[in-house]
Amino acid sequence: MSPASPATARLMETWARGRDIADGLCAQREPAIRLRHIAHLGVSTLRFAFSLNGLAAPAAVITRHPGTGGLVSAGTVKVALDYLGGCRNTMTLVLTGLDIEVKAARAEALLFGLLGGKERFAEVDVRLIRSDRPDAPTNEQATAQLRITVKDPDPGKVGRSFANATMELALAGYAGFHTTAPPTAESAFGGYRPTFVPAELVQHAVVLPDGSRRAVRPGPAHAAPAAAAHLAGPTRRAPLGLFCGARSSDKGGNANVGLWTPSPAAYPWLRDYLDVGRFRALLPEAADLEVRRYELPNLSALNFVVVGLLGQGPAASTRPDPQAKGLGEYLRSRHVDIPVQLLGAGPS
Repeated sequence: MSPASPATARLMETWARGRDIADGLCAQREPAIRLRHIAHLGVSTLRFAFSLNGLAAPAAVITRHPGTGGLVSAGTVKVALDYLGGCRNTMTLVLTGLDIEVKAARAEALLFGLLGGKERFAEVDVRLIRSDRPDAPTNEQATAQLRITVKDPDPGKVGRSFANATMELALAGYAGFHTTAPPTAESAFGGYRPTFVPAELVQHAVVLPDGSRRAVRPGPAHAAPAAAAHLAGPTRRAPLGLFCGARSSDKGGNANVGLWTPSPAAYPWLRDYLDVGRFRALLPEAADLEVRRYELPNLSALNFVVVGLLGQGPAASTRPDPQAKGLGEYLRSRHVDIPVQLLGAGPS
């Protein structure tokens, strides 16, 4: 499989899900130039799909679309190593009503006092998740969660001894103490360590139905479209997602976030506005992390890679969203100053 194939498959998946949403809303989607990638993938895999099911493939005409291409390779490719990271356990304590922060601090101090201190563990993550509100109309809306995760190579340190210790807070802890689940045993987690190697060390090949192999050479690089002028005029404070779409997920310990505009005409504003500094301001978790930014003008899109946001990878991450699936939608919810003329059309 060539490097372009997984990227094209992700584009197809995003398009298909967007099609489902549009159909459900009875909305009309205007065809965009990005559809050429989906057409290319469908034509390229047609014969393989038929042969996989033991059927004869119909004659097909394979067409090439001028202007379809990528950027010049950096001369490296990514490789990764999966490994056993150790053992972990998590307990979530529920805090209700008044003095949430005081209750959380007391629970944390009491728990690690019982356990012999945080230094006994290789890693400790404590998160106070505030979903409570003043004068809540229901009991559930008056609650916050204190999520405590411990990790260590020694399963005995993070097993039932940790989970059971949290239950000892029931009588000596804060008022209203309860947990979201009963005590559990430890579980193993894996880690993911990516790096880059010289591209000449990796040979890409495709295996044909007859068993023969064919080397795949990188496609030609094409110049990026000329940059359009930045939009001027009045702006309005509004959610970023009113005029752009987003998709996010994990790439090992890194989070990957792509944003695209509904039309090429709107792309110059996104490209000029959303630099690394503003991206960090919209995503405070990335303030002290390396952020890599890539411009994809043929797709009217930007791609950001937040290095280390997910720690050792999704299986080891202590974030409530360990695969960063909601990160793109979070960015779309952030308010920025958007040119008024862009707010007339939503994301494609």
